[in-house]
Amino acid sequence: MVMESAKNTKDKIKEAIIIGLPIVIGYFPIAMAFGLLSKNTSISFMDTSLLSMMVYAGASQFMALDLMSAGVTAANIILATFLLNLRHMMMSASLAVEFKGIPKKYLPVLAFGITDETFSVISFNKEKITLPFVFAINVLAYCSWALGTMVGYAVGEILPVSLQTSLSIGLYAMFASLLFPEIKKSRNILFLSIISALIYILIFYSNIFTSGWDIILGIIVSSILGVQFFNENNEEREN
Repeated sequence: MVMESAKNTKDKIKEAIIIGLPIVIGYFPIAMAFGLLSKNTSISFMDTSLLSMMVYAGASQFMALDLMSAGVTAANIILATFLLNLRHMMMSASLAVEFKGIPKKYLPVLAFGITDETFSVISFNKEKITLPFVFAINVLAYCSWALGTMVGYAVGEILPVSLQTSLSIGLYAMFASLLFPEIKKSRNILFLSIISALIYILIFYSNIFTSGWDIILGIIVSSILGVQFFNENNEEREN
């Protein structure tokens, strides 16, 4: 029985590594770009590494660098990053329903590892959710982000200028690698992706809300429409 449990755990971890590989591939170059940019902003290697290890939020970290460069106070930077990261609370709340079989003592650690990308991967693989599976995906993503930051800070300037500039493209490639396979499975996901993009574009270019709030409102509105859209489709299928 113990051997079967150990084998099942290994299988779950192996499965998580395969499924989480696109996140690793996407995170590493983006983290390198952050490390290089942080070095150019005259932030120490220790502080840069701690930003990635303790904050662990890509968009917020890049925004924090811009605010630091502009001389914004620490309190305002904390508030801005808090607002930008509010979506993580919604993500964690959404996954909490699926984590019922996981002991509560592990939930804070798992919640810390939830990012946009890990949330997407876990959400699209709900039938595979177990402690080893979720933990392995989170550790893979976290290590690739932290290590990529350190490597970017240490050797980023050695890279050709063209390569330094192109590092940020990895963000879009990562989202594409996560989204496109799901679009192939469901036309509803394609429609919802297009609607979500249009909603965010409208909110962003309206210039009514400050940076951070536009993302939060875009997520909220898109989520509400998505829930309504999928419910209507499910009701039509049942009828």
